[in-house]
Formats: sequence, structure tokens, C-alpha cells
Amino acid sequence: MPELPEVETTRRGISPHILNKPVLAVAIRQQQLRWPVPAGLEQELVGSRVTAVGRRAKYLLFYLEHGCVILHLGMSGSLRILDPSTPADKHDHVDIIFGDGACLRLRDPRRFGSIHWTRQDPLKHHLLRHLGPEPLERDFSAPYLYDLSRNRTQAIKSFIMDSRTVVGVGNIYASEALFRSGIHPLRKAGNISLARYDALVGAIRDVLNAALAKGGTTLRDFVGGDGAPGYFRLELDVYDRAGEPCRNCRGSIRQIRQGQRSTYYCAQCQR
Repeated sequence: MPELPEVETTRRGISPHILNKPVLAVAIRQQQLRWPVPAGLEQELVGSRVTAVGRRAKYLLFYLEHGCVILHLGMSGSLRILDPSTPADKHDHVDIIFGDGACLRLRDPRRFGSIHWTRQDPLKHHLLRHLGPEPLERDFSAPYLYDLSRNRTQAIKSFIMDSRTVVGVGNIYASEALFRSGIHPLRKAGNISLARYDALVGAIRDVLNAALAKGGTTLRDFVGGDGAPGYFRLELDVYDRAGEPCRNCRGSIRQIRQGQRSTYYCAQCQR
């Protein structure tokens, strides 16, 4: 699934091609994604201009003059800028064509992505209004995590992957940040000290910024807005490295299941 660095990489990649451009046409080939594409979306968009391209958590926000498209890439979705004459295949579900000829194409093989339309403040939409802070912004801090975690018996990895705690720390980056901060993924969130939360906050920011610098992490389906893969996979310390030697202590990286997801860690480096 595209995580925060992949979604932000996509936002940065497509923004220059669509910002301040009017929508000329919309082609919807598949109405049923995770939820049905809003009825009348074509009429809402055509003739309107994109005034900003934002992001909240893993949602892309396309602000137009009278509303906002909220888009989630789901498990396997991607957005690319193409020539509108480029033939669409069976997984290319939506095209938005702009006045200068650029085509923004949504590809989503598994159809777990979604598109929403609102004329209200998108941050108050029911999908967004209960989300926690952004991990790269100032209101995400060690005291915030420490206070929120008191008396919590939830495992720390599940705690930081909860979008009500903080957004955008998905499975890959949670494993990597816990390794960098030396915290065992099964440790109870309520048993972690303020000092260790300070290390974890720093590690989350460091790993997300490093991934952003490399264009994200390509494991299966992700590509950026220009169709190029992310290269942070080459720098992963633990994720998807079960049985390989730890780069710090040379012990073996272990793999367990947490909440139906794979967790990777070093039992010697993480306590």
C-alpha cells in the first residue's frame, strides 16, 4: 500500500502539471472502486480550475474553485501524468484531462482506492476529521505520544500505526522507525518512557524524510506521478529482511505477525 512518503511523492510529482489548469474533460471507466465514484463528478469538475494540490495523511486533496476532490490510492493505486492519447488498459479507471492536454490517470488494479467530492472544508470530511497529527509537523511530539499512551496496553507498533494517534506511519515505516529507536515492536505503549518516545519521534521523522528523498519505497505496485519507482527499499534496515543479518549487530532479523501484518525487528538491538 502506498504510505505517506509515496503519496507525498505523488503529490509533488503531479502538482506542476495540473496546478492552475482548467479541467477539460473527465472519463470514468469504472464507477465501483472501494466506494462508488460520486455521481455527477464529471459535471462538477469540467470547467473548473485546480487551485491547489494538498495531502492529509494518505489522502490527496485536489482543491478546485468550488470544492475539493479527495482521493485515496488504496492498496495498489497510482496516479500518472500522460498524453490523453495513451491507450487505457483494464486497470486504468479514471482520466482527468486538462486544458493544456495533460491527462491525470488513476490506475488501481485492486480497486481499493476511492474518490470523493465535497463542497465543504475537506478537513471536516468524515474520512479526515478524526485523524491524528501529521508526523512531520510540530504538533507531533514526544510529550504528545507519552501523554496519549499512558495506561495503554496496546503494542507500540500498533499504537503508532493507528491513524488516530498519528497519520502516515504505515507498516514499513513503523518497523523501520522502531528499529532506529531501539524499541521492540511488542512493547506496551504505556510502558515506554518520555525519553524513548523522544527517540521514536526523531526516528519516525528521519525515516519518513529519508524515504521522501528517495521517492518512496517500491515493494510491489508503487510508482510516483512520473511513473518512476521509489528507491528507499535499498535502504531498509529490517522490513522484508527476515533471516538476513542485522546491519548493527549482525544478529538475524526476525519476522512475526501483528494485527495480520508482518513485523520485522532485531531482538538484540530492540528492547
